[in-house]
Amino acid sequence: MAEKPAVVMVHGLWMKGLEMTWLRSRLRDHGYSVRQFHYHTVSQTLADKCRSLRQFVLREPGPVALIGHSLGGVVSLHTLRMFPDLPVEKIVCLGSPLVDTAAGRSLHSVKPGRAVLGRILPEAIFDNPLQRWEGDTPVGVIAGTRSFGPGQLIAKLSKPNDGTVSVAETQLPGVADHLQLPHSHMTMLFAPVVVAQCDAFLRTGRFERD
Repeated sequence: MAEKPAVVMVHGLWMKGLEMTWLRSRLRDHGYSVRQFHYHTVSQTLADKCRSLRQFVLREPGPVALIGHSLGGVVSLHTLRMFPDLPVEKIVCLGSPLVDTAAGRSLHSVKPGRAVLGRILPEAIFDNPLQRWEGDTPVGVIAGTRSFGPGQLIAKLSKPNDGTVSVAETQLPGVADHLQLPHSHMTMLFAPVVVAQCDAFLRTGRFERD
């Protein structure tokens, strides 16, 4: 049996990684070694965070996979775009606004919103968008369809959405697989089906479907 990669978790905007505790524990139950990458989501720049994530990955002795929630998925893809030789076997993005974010644009349109967003999100999504995934590392994207979250109070989100990010905003051309699940932006981090689908993608490069 092939060795399972070490999993590096990358949290989202304004988060610390505590919200991914349950997911980390369940992945360990599946036999993965899991570590959390912590970063300041508002201070510093996208390039700073990509370099920090690269160094974090390089400390692992064997193969690595990345699981990024929300902005964490965006940062993960930008890191591989900046460092294409980084030894990452697969990436799973959970509710990540890979092509745009209406909620983020609404905040960015006013000065107080720009202050709380910081520099990473605008640089990663507005200034230097991914447009298409052309890296060698397979990417799987899970999008939520349960519209429950603060994003819908900030901006008009296209449907379906997870309450913060619309499904359309997750649909980056060139990814290996894309799956919609009936969960909100945060509840997907506590869903057994998400654990099972992350495991499936890390093992096979595809999500499981009935």
